[in-house]
This record gives sequence, structure tokens and C-alpha cells, in this order.
Amino acid sequence: MEILFATSNLDKVSEASEIFSQSGHVVSQLRINGKVPELTEPQSDGIEEVALSKIRQIGALVSGTPMEKSAILVEDSGIFISSLHGFPGPYSSYVERTIGLQGILDLIQKERDRRAEYRAVAVISIEGEILSSSGICYGKISEVISGDLGFGFDPIFIPDDTDGRTCGEMTRSEKNAISHRGRALKALSELINLPSK
Repeated sequence: MEILFATSNLDKVSEASEIFSQSGHVVSQLRINGKVPELTEPQSDGIEEVALSKIRQIGALVSGTPMEKSAILVEDSGIFISSLHGFPGPYSSYVERTIGLQGILDLIQKERDRRAEYRAVAVISIEGEILSSSGICYGKISEVISGDLGFGFDPIFIPDDTDGRTCGEMTRSEKNAISHRGRALKALSELINLPSK
């Protein structure tokens, strides 16, 4: 099955491709008239609401087109930092664009509690049926920016139960095995491969 991923982030498309290809699916970036659709991100304290809003928006955009029967994938994720009471959470991409990784390190510079968790929600619509899954990766915020692999907050996030490297220092396969998005996408892949599907 071909899965159309509604995201402008090609790194996310690559991650999803690696995971879904293990079940024989192909993941491509969703484009409408050659362009990645721009979606309105609702102001919400939960990434679940954001992901469901995105899938509804895409459903409206492809309604009545040949893509209407396609499998459409959306995902929303964020980093939730304990000492910042869960901030930036659903505002993670905006915060990264505005204050950057160093801005986050500056915010928690004097904090002893550096615990954080990456959360992801993946939602797929297949012929009108909507399935969703979530994933969490627990860890902590590093003292310094380290690594140029991955994207987002990867260079400052050190997952628990690993060798102390940030996600920005891990290969895509290493990261997919433990990441919030990897876990959400794997669970979704298993859901769509159940015998009833």
C-alpha cells in the first residue's frame, strides 16, 4: 500500500519509510497540485488534538479528488520538559524556530531536574477509517548541543537506557528503534497490518 505522509519535513518521511517498508508499504510525501499542503495548527495543549485536526484538514482537501481513497498519514510530536512544566510540548516546532536549541538550554541552565520526554501521535486515514497510535521516549536534556544527525531537539535530547549519546548523535536506525515517533509509527504499522485490514 502507498501511504501519503502530510508533512513538509522530509526527515520524517524518511523515518516513516524505513519503518513501514518492513511491512511492505511505501511512504511518499503528500503533495496536492505539486505542493505540500499548508495546515492550520490549532492552539491546543495536547498533540493528539493537533494530529486529529491535521487529518480532518487533509480529508477536506482531498475530498472528491483521486487521493480521497489514499492512505493518508499525519503525525504531531513535541518535547515536554519537566522543569518547564511540560513546555514547549505542542509548541515545540514554533519554539525551536524562535529561540532555538540554545534558547532551551538557557531556560533550564540552573535547573537540576533535566528530565524530559518526547511524545508523538501518528494518525492514518484509510478509506475514511481513522487509526491512531502514540509513542513516548523518556530522557533528559543535555548540557550542550551535540550531534548533527536527526532534526528538531535531537541534538539536546539524551534518551534513557542508551549509551549517553543525544538523538542527534545516533543513526536513523538507532533512533527509530527507541524514538517516540518510531514507536508511534511502528504501532500504527502493526495496526494497519492486522488481519482485518
